[in-house]
Amino acid sequence: MKSSVIVFPGSNCDRDVAVALEKMQFKNKMVWHKETRLPKSDLIVIPGGFSYGDYLRSGAIAGKSLIIDEVIKAASSGCLILGICNGFQILTETGLLKGTLLRNKNLKFINKDVHIKVINNNTKFSKKYKKGQILNINIAHNEGNFFTDSKHLEELKKENLIAFKYCDEKGDINENSNPNGSLENIAGILNSNKNILGMMPHPERMIDEIISNKDGVNLFSSLLS
Repeated sequence: MKSSVIVFPGSNCDRDVAVALEKMQFKNKMVWHKETRLPKSDLIVIPGGFSYGDYLRSGAIAGKSLIIDEVIKAASSGCLILGICNGFQILTETGLLKGTLLRNKNLKFINKDVHIKVINNNTKFSKKYKKGQILNINIAHNEGNFFTDSKHLEELKKENLIAFKYCDEKGDINENSNPNGSLENIAGILNSNKNILGMMPHPERMIDEIISNKDGVNLFSSLLS
């Protein structure tokens, strides 16, 4: 399976994603944001980091980069798109995903491991997980507070487009298990065609027991299968 990782000035998780993809046997290429053509790709990853230093808004400048036009075209043709952290923010800036990511509720940068629950395992991104499975995944963001209007929220629920929610170690979803104030504890969403996933947690950081755990592995193995 062929993958491409988009790299922006300020990206700091692009290499982490590349390591995860290559470990899972993807044939990966790194694509600089000024490129105007994408390699043939089955999966495009927009990684985490602080593209353009998060000036204006997180992801706002990156969302206007030259390569984004090609990403939008690929998405419309059914290519799988994964946006992680800043990548999720960029996807909302481009309109590939609805909603927005606001400042964390405590107005502070958060970097810690949290628990998330698999809400929908009937997607190409999550089918190797069990529905309701609890994962321990790292988050590292200042603007991870997902918000959208009531119409879109109902659409997310009705069409089963909520991929993951923040929870506690027992799987309880409540205010106490919500690290950033996200609407209804939402940690990741899909588009209506379910070929685009945006998520704030970093699955690429959870692929090795030695440095963390392997809770992120099944996201990549889901894509492979």
